[in-house]
Amino acid sequence: MATRVKDVARRSSKKYVEEALYRRLFRRGSTPQAVREEVDGFLDSRKRAFKWEVGVCVRRMRRHELFRPALKLSEVMARRGMNPTVSDQAIRLDLVAKSRGIAAAEKYFMDLPETSKTHLTYGALLNCYCKELMMEKAEALMEKMKELNFAFTAMSYNSLMALYTKVNQPEKVPSIIQDMKADDVLPDIFTYNVWMRALAVREDIPGVERVIEEMKRDGRVTPDWTTYSNLASIYVDAGQFEKAEAALKELEKRNTSNDLEAYQFLITLYGRTQNLVEVHRVWRSLKRNCPRMANMSYLNMIQVLANLKDLPAAEACFKEWEARHIHPSKTNTKDFEATKTSTVEPESSTNAPNNQSDVKGTKDKGTENLDVKHPKYDIRVANAMIKAYITEGMFDKAVALKKRAKMRGGRLNAKTWEIFMEHYLKEGDLKMAYWCADRAIKKGHSSGRIWVPPREVTERLMVYFEINKDVDGAEKFVEALKKVQKDLGPLVFEPLIRTYASAGKKFPGMRHRLKIENVEVSEGTARLLESICVD
Repeated sequence: MATRVKDVARRSSKKYVEEALYRRLFRRGSTPQAVREEVDGFLDSRKRAFKWEVGVCVRRMRRHELFRPALKLSEVMARRGMNPTVSDQAIRLDLVAKSRGIAAAEKYFMDLPETSKTHLTYGALLNCYCKELMMEKAEALMEKMKELNFAFTAMSYNSLMALYTKVNQPEKVPSIIQDMKADDVLPDIFTYNVWMRALAVREDIPGVERVIEEMKRDGRVTPDWTTYSNLASIYVDAGQFEKAEAALKELEKRNTSNDLEAYQFLITLYGRTQNLVEVHRVWRSLKRNCPRMANMSYLNMIQVLANLKDLPAAEACFKEWEARHIHPSKTNTKDFEATKTSTVEPESSTNAPNNQSDVKGTKDKGTENLDVKHPKYDIRVANAMIKAYITEGMFDKAVALKKRAKMRGGRLNAKTWEIFMEHYLKEGDLKMAYWCADRAIKKGHSSGRIWVPPREVTERLMVYFEINKDVDGAEKFVEALKKVQKDLGPLVFEPLIRTYASAGKKFPGMRHRLKIENVEVSEGTARLLESICVD
């Protein structure tokens, strides 16, 4: 790696990107929009990068679930002459499946040269089938891999076991383990974890403990911290908190490399055992051993503290995060408290309902001089604190924090508006719930991370339009839904038809519209069509 870094430092800045590519693509943080814009900027510049740099960036984006920009970078660089390895092709197959669907991934696999159809690409396709819960295709492909002698690693068996667990067929997992033993396939940590989880689904806690003992006796695979985080989680689910905390102590002993993820599991699982003292102890240990903590550490801690009803500690954690990661300007040290207590003036917006415009907020004389926007403001951390405030009935604080986050550079996302939508649904304010849902859909669509309202929310909002005879509102909601959902079905179109009927409005083309949408309605709704389809 040191040699590679030196190569980057020595290369020509006229032909190559000026800095290490991963630094360029993540210099504004890891939010979808920021990374997507940086990828586009790099590709538009036509500058070169080393192949290993591209690989590092693709894997990192994949890890952050930034599948579309990762796929775009991989494809464009290949078209520019960067020859992919079979491993690169396996990763791209996975990205294609996540970005464009299984059908596109199958076509990509079929179009690969025969020399590229190895255990890596077969395994990637199998994993895609398992992720999408396509059991028949997964089982058929596994048999094909066995015929080709490609099923010689634990990875394929692990994918199949995870599939059986997800489709509520955990009883099939032991037979997969027997197949592995018969074929002399060495299990790995994930194999044992999936095996334990499958037994836990069947509430076979003694069976889980036997797996741990077998793992120790076998000796070929040494239990690591993930083994004990999995075991602790199983004990917590079973309500056996004492055993869970014993497993967490083993987890800590095995976290010799101070893995950040291990600390997050410790905090989360101690939180689930309601042990606030241990949560704070592990948090202090994390800060001591990992001084450069990531945003996710604060996000996780705030969520755990909120669940334990320790709101003052959650607020203190959030303030600490802002101080460490947002770097407030020296001239505005009191704005957080001021913002929390300030009155939010309504915006002159035709989109926000007049009686509830405080949710959107605007700059007023008291907040014109808030800190300059920070390009790496992680809205997920603010969302966690906003949700904590709303859960505890502190709606004014939630609104003020949302406003402050936006002014500090946070890009409000679909989750932000979903949190407020859930609040208004609970309060019975369907007008504001719809407005927040509409904002969530638009934010999700614009950022490349599609947000679709839950089925029950869609149903409730459509009934709201029907009761209020609001045809225009219903049509706007349907138009927004069509941007994120292919098949709206009777759930949306039946109440839409009833809304037209209750409002006494005509729509001569409704039958044709239903035919295009491939929607079949009930007999009662079909009779209503007679009244609204009259010219």
